[in-house]
Amino acid sequence: MKLGLVSAILAEMNFEEVIDYVAENNLECVELMCWPKGEAERRYAGVTHIDVDKLNQEKVNYIKSYCKERNVEISALGYYPNTMDPDLEKRDFYIEHIKKLVKVANLLGVNLVTTFLGRVPDKTVEENLEICKDVWEPIIGFAEKNKVKIAIENCPMLFTNDEWPGGKNLMTTPYIWEKVFELIPSSYFGLNYDPSHFVWQQLDYIQPVYEFADRIFHIHFKDVKLFKDKLNRVGIMATPLQYMKPKIPPFGDIKWEEFVSALTDIGYKGYACIEIEDKAFESSLDEIKKSINLSINYMRQYV
Repeated sequence: MKLGLVSAILAEMNFEEVIDYVAENNLECVELMCWPKGEAERRYAGVTHIDVDKLNQEKVNYIKSYCKERNVEISALGYYPNTMDPDLEKRDFYIEHIKKLVKVANLLGVNLVTTFLGRVPDKTVEENLEICKDVWEPIIGFAEKNKVKIAIENCPMLFTNDEWPGGKNLMTTPYIWEKVFELIPSSYFGLNYDPSHFVWQQLDYIQPVYEFADRIFHIHFKDVKLFKDKLNRVGIMATPLQYMKPKIPPFGDIKWEEFVSALTDIGYKGYACIEIEDKAFESSLDEIKKSINLSINYMRQYV
């Protein structure tokens, strides 16, 4: 297993600075954000450490060489829009950008794109599954032709009022995972598994490691703290940020020794990237770096 970092938290840094920082902290890999240039619609989005719209073979060679010289692997190219957006113009744009990432991933020898499945928030799961097949079957077919896998993160994306009640990512529970993989059974289609999202959903985050062992392509190490007193007041139908907070490992409720133990049980040898979304450490870049270092020092016990 290789320990790394999700680059979204280092929005102030350019590509070279991110790679240097990862190398200096003795991490093996980094998931690089590849959003199209422009204004971000939400927090942690819109970060661009590789601009795929301005990439040519010379720049591809430069990226590969720069990473190799510093002994840093790119675990995946990351981009997390609502790929099933009900606005068809937006949907087409998101799909085309994912395809651009697939092409670039192939050129870079990364061969993995991390993203969201997307969802139409006001439609049922069953209705969204039908849309999912129409939207994602051609994308996965394109990925197969380019020999690039796609890993879907299991974040529900229903933290704000505009995302409520259904959220903007269908891939939220093992039941839905199963249904999606039945619809699109490709071996190039899998998971970017973040256990923190199951904690606040009151779901078991260990068992899915065993059940979906062959579908886990990438891991996010992010913690979460559940406030039971707040949950008891607002209930599980409230927007989640009313009763939980994303935290750095180990400042939340995840039992990391059990989770990593499960990964070793299934023989997971892939990338595991620390994802920082802890507001307690966001007052400055120095504080962000402090949170990363704390997380690295803790997770190195296990990876």
